[in-house]
Amino acid sequence: MNDQPRRRPAKPHRRPKKDPVRFLAFEALRAVDERDAYANLVLPPLLKKARAKGDFDGRDAALATELVYGTLRRQGTYDAIVAACIDRPLREVDPPVLDVLNMGVHQLLGTRIPTHAAVSASVELARVVLGEGRAKFVNAVLRKVTAHDLDGWVEKVAPQYDEDAEDHLAVVHSHPRWIVSALWDALGGGRAGIEDLLEADNERPEVTLVARPGRSTTEELVKALGEDNSLPGRWSPYAVRMAEGGEPGALEAVRESRAGVQDEGSQLVAAALAAVPVEGRDSRWLDGCAGPGGKAALLAALAAERGATLLAAEKQPHRARLVERALAGNPGPYQVITADGTRPPWLPGTFDRILMDVPCSGLGALRRRPESRWRRRAEDLEAFAPLQRGLLREALKAVRVGGVVGYATCSPHLAETRVVVEDVLKGRGGEPVEAEWIDARPLLPGVPALGEGPDVQLWPHLHGTDAMYLALLRRTG
Repeated sequence: MNDQPRRRPAKPHRRPKKDPVRFLAFEALRAVDERDAYANLVLPPLLKKARAKGDFDGRDAALATELVYGTLRRQGTYDAIVAACIDRPLREVDPPVLDVLNMGVHQLLGTRIPTHAAVSASVELARVVLGEGRAKFVNAVLRKVTAHDLDGWVEKVAPQYDEDAEDHLAVVHSHPRWIVSALWDALGGGRAGIEDLLEADNERPEVTLVARPGRSTTEELVKALGEDNSLPGRWSPYAVRMAEGGEPGALEAVRESRAGVQDEGSQLVAAALAAVPVEGRDSRWLDGCAGPGGKAALLAALAAERGATLLAAEKQPHRARLVERALAGNPGPYQVITADGTRPPWLPGTFDRILMDVPCSGLGALRRRPESRWRRRAEDLEAFAPLQRGLLREALKAVRVGGVVGYATCSPHLAETRVVVEDVLKGRGGEPVEAEWIDARPLLPGVPALGEGPDVQLWPHLHGTDAMYLALLRRTG
């Protein structure tokens, strides 16, 4: 008689089940990390491909979008929580594993997905993309995360405000410390304002359309969207907001470049430049950093209404092609060229109005490109500084006496905004330029909280726009 205990038959190997929604979100996060891609460029083609295969419906696309953007926006907070749940430095966790973990943490703490579903779906994804061993690690970490809600975890992992205010805000609102410091300096004021700004950076921005004058109207866009999915712009007379989201490219006016997707802050910058009174000739306009073409298209439409010509210059050829696409069909005369604004092919004093929307850190658009906050470094601003000053200096040479230059950036950082303008006007790093400030505030009618002037800084939490900066300067000699 055999007294040996019978061995239980081994469980049959179960192949992990691929969840198309979470797998696609993981693909997008890996592209952002590995290729320095932007989610707003990576995600749409992935969603389009999934829809074409029949894998996705509208609800699936919405969930995948939330998983990608929610994970990126709250990455700093989630990193701190994961770090508290593991017994090794966070830097020793492989990036793909951390992506799965952070996406799982977002489902647990940032969505209404039930706890058991969030954990099991994340572990299943880990089995598919990481293997069984790492899936067990993901399971163990996420089960620890379920011990507290988001507020409970923040209380545990964030330093006290009174002990280190900037680090507290960095963890609570998921921004690098140096960005918290820079934004606070630019905003001024106390705790409430900076917290409102950081929180606004973590909100999903509305999709805003621009009706290009003479080519489409806000009434046309409202009719195409339907009244239930459209809201008037807050400040721009050309803006229509999409109340429930959707695909702007499905609109006929957008497909034909008669309208486009454009934040109201960008619309206001172009409209303000066009509204500055100019004595004498007003027929030659320049957009000196025109890519990808949104402001150029609005300027071209406004110029056409007055019989003026727009020259749109862009240094990068692929971005110049985007400008050409945006301006296609404009009723007035325009020209798109590939040119470097710091080495301009035009003669001094050629133009009556110039917009110089300079390359910058992009800290004003963190709502739309949340990954930028983790990619940028404080030292990056040093690389932008000479270019920004050079572009503004050349723009002031290129405009005629009495003409106007608009200096714009999608950043509120003082080193990219007022400091640049003051340095150029005072001749720091180059010859002084004879020009005077124009008070930009009256040229943005109805827009509140524009500060002491003469320049203008828009804010997500105050205006619902990107944090666009605008200085208007008139050449005097």
